[in-house]
Amino acid sequence: MFSVVFYSFLLVSCWTSTFADQLTVKPGDDVVLQSQAPTEAVIRLLEWIRPDLKSDGDVFFYRNDRSYEKYQHPSYRARVELKDPEMKNGDASVILKNVTVNDTGTYECRIISSITINERTSSELRYIVKLAVSDSGHAAGGDEDGEKKDVAVVLSVSVLLVVVVVVVVVSFLIFKKKHLKQTKYKPASERDGEHQDA
Repeated sequence: MFSVVFYSFLLVSCWTSTFADQLTVKPGDDVVLQSQAPTEAVIRLLEWIRPDLKSDGDVFFYRNDRSYEKYQHPSYRARVELKDPEMKNGDASVILKNVTVNDTGTYECRIISSITINERTSSELRYIVKLAVSDSGHAAGGDEDGEKKDVAVVLSVSVLLVVVVVVVVVSFLIFKKKHLKQTKYKPASERDGEHQDA
């Protein structure tokens, strides 16, 4: 029973932390899509994409010390820029300006960077950001009531899942206990006595 409850709590914890990674903003807001390379690294390639876009084009593309607008999807041109143009300390975040409901979706980032110490080492990092743009939403860090409602929803769902798991486990144990009482073994002498009484 303990292991069932423990794994249920673990499942609920994983679900909540994944949900908390989503950004929710209002139309017209600017949003920062966070990504980070190692501090001492030189960023060779930075690419932000949205896999669900039907036509080709990146959200943002950077290579060889400059960004390339010609590789961008038309709906993102002149709306996406580096948060820090010098990318100090490995900050590869971008700012998406003036968001609309059409910007809702999953954004994936790929960073290829290199570090030169004794010899050159390359690494590739990936980030995923889920963005929701909604009139009923709240600006990231701007609306405390909206944040409280999100936390309340997550806690309510978590508590509900825990209650359901506990009810299922307790019901199973009660059923098992009743079933064992009904099928309890009786010695032959007791069974013979029952037949004689009848």
